[in-house]
Amino acid sequence: MALNSEKQSVGNSTETEQEMKLRGVLSKQLLRDQNREFAGTAGVSAGNRSKAFVPAFQNTRSGECVVSRFADGSEAPIHVLDGLPSHWITSVDEGGHVTAVDEAVVAGFMHKGRFYTREEAVEAC
Repeated sequence: MALNSEKQSVGNSTETEQEMKLRGVLSKQLLRDQNREFAGTAGVSAGNRSKAFVPAFQNTRSGECVVSRFADGSEAPIHVLDGLPSHWITSVDEGGHVTAVDEAVVAGFMHKGRFYTREEAVEAC
């Protein structure tokens, strides 16, 4: 089954990956789409790693920023949802892997103590 048609549990409702994307909910699919959109630029990890940018996430509601981590807590070289704070997570699959997070969470990068969106990372590099 294609990811776009897979159903995800969000609160008391079920919605498709496409519906979550339209609402701006960060998911595995949206991360893949963003990587395609920013391919070849500093908006992806491979494009800014040499300038000491670190994949990270920001909760735009609280301002909290976290470096991307694997589920075991080790730093991830790319954006990985499994290591996010549990209170940001809105959906997991049968294997316990994070499939979606709170709509206030965005992917970006940390650099010298500041969070950069993908767009800001492109401009900064």
